[in-house]
Amino acid sequence: MELNLFNQTIAEVTISYSHKIKPANLFRITGSSDIYKAIRYDWPDIDYRESFAALLLSRALKVLGVCWISRGGVNGTVVDPKIIFQAALKANASSIALIHNHPSGTMKPSDPDIKITQKIKDGGIFLDITVVDHLIISSDEYYSFADEGIL
Repeated sequence: MELNLFNQTIAEVTISYSHKIKPANLFRITGSSDIYKAIRYDWPDIDYRESFAALLLSRALKVLGVCWISRGGVNGTVVDPKIIFQAALKANASSIALIHNHPSGTMKPSDPDIKITQKIKDGGIFLDITVVDHLIISSDEYYSFADEGIL
């Protein structure tokens, strides 16, 4: 629907969140291995193209949904924190888990990985949305920022 305000056409902005699962049936995250299990088998092109996603979590750490943030090339992808928080706010998420893959199979976080994690964590503090972890994944293994004490 478009509005006509002061003889200017203005597009209507809509954001949606759809859920059909009862809260009692939602998958609960208790640690990094649960995050990996929740997302690993649905990850597109895990060993070929870098992508970034956010798991949206309830106060009880139950998975409300996944938001695919970006898809890039073989060695990087662009992450815009505004997109992450847009989805988290719409889903009334209390916390989020960040996930991205390294097609190279190297599980060590890069400096940009660490910087974007801190930027998102800082934004989450302002919005009262906790970043519980950031996983770097491959088809065989994962690296957890929380488990390694750098979150």
